[in-house]
Amino acid sequence: MSYLEYAVKSTPSGFRKFLYMNWPLTLLLISVASAGFLMLYSVAGGSWMPWAEPQLERFGLGLTVMFIIALVPIWFWRNMSVVAYLGSIGLLIVVELFGTIGMGAQRWIDLGFMRLQPSEVMKVALVMVLAAYYDWLPAHKTSRPLWVIIPVILIVIPTFMVLRQPDLGTSILLLAAGGGLMFLAGVHWAYFAAVIAAGVGLIATVFNSRGTEWQLLKDYQFRRIDTFLDPSTDPLGAGYHITQSKIALGSGGWNGRGFMQGTQSRLNFLPEKHTDFIFTTLAEEFGFVGGITLLILYGLILIFCMVTALSTKDRFSSLVTLGIALNFFLFFAVNMSMVMGLAPVVGVPLPMVSYGGSAMLVLMAAFGIVQSAHIHRPR
Repeated sequence: MSYLEYAVKSTPSGFRKFLYMNWPLTLLLISVASAGFLMLYSVAGGSWMPWAEPQLERFGLGLTVMFIIALVPIWFWRNMSVVAYLGSIGLLIVVELFGTIGMGAQRWIDLGFMRLQPSEVMKVALVMVLAAYYDWLPAHKTSRPLWVIIPVILIVIPTFMVLRQPDLGTSILLLAAGGGLMFLAGVHWAYFAAVIAAGVGLIATVFNSRGTEWQLLKDYQFRRIDTFLDPSTDPLGAGYHITQSKIALGSGGWNGRGFMQGTQSRLNFLPEKHTDFIFTTLAEEFGFVGGITLLILYGLILIFCMVTALSTKDRFSSLVTLGIALNFFLFFAVNMSMVMGLAPVVGVPLPMVSYGGSAMLVLMAAFGIVQSAHIHRPR
């Protein structure tokens, strides 16, 4: 019996699929999203508009999408991986040609009712196509040079296209997620050592290119690096974001100032308080206790994803679940590091909490694939 025949035969039917869903994971996602609604309500001065209500509607739509995707057998999503990847590449090309420009970057496609950011879609599509590739590839070929080049090309193409928008944060996440999945698939560590050595050389080249005709980064990206190294050099300019963020984090103390009592956000000292820096608003109002509680919820989501990955019997289900979990981890780890001054400000939102349509819908669709792997695993 082939794998496909076995998968179809073992697929649960009817109401059983709802019973087999990973309900603790679903409740955790609802809890994190609810924290986001609460903070968006707060930063709007106690109003559901303009952020909390649209975010609630998008989460409801995302939850519906998650349930629909979860009920579809996981082997279908494996077969659709290449289509998803090529479709995402097509969307990135559309952005390059006809994309909407905002905040100095061309990253969105205006659909009328919402703005779609194809780079968010690519994060999941890349994980899917790499998981399908390593599911197809015999294990003994995983580390052979010819078979390593193919996934590298699959990673580099969208990374380069996203970097051109420019979107340094998302391009770094694509590289990290793709490389992480290759490592999880069993690619030999020597390749990663070579990449790290090349990365050190690239960083040196980037810094040496500053001020030349062949400068590799935009001026504002260099200013972000300068700000990361020493925010006090320009506290009212490039260092303003991180300086205000640290003030908000520190003023929260242990228990916080109280709901809707944060001075940095209420008095508009804190920039991008509803997107990239929303964690600082939470930490100011609910203190260390609130911040660590959110971190625990994120950690539990990762644990349930890893349990699903370990309980599945096929390689694609395990890798795609681990890849989505890795993407999710990179999201919140980079955002929290960024607002605490541990990493440069690269414009990465806090998953399920920051205001945004594309990120919310794509992330819920990704968890739908995790749920599909959980529902349709052999019992």
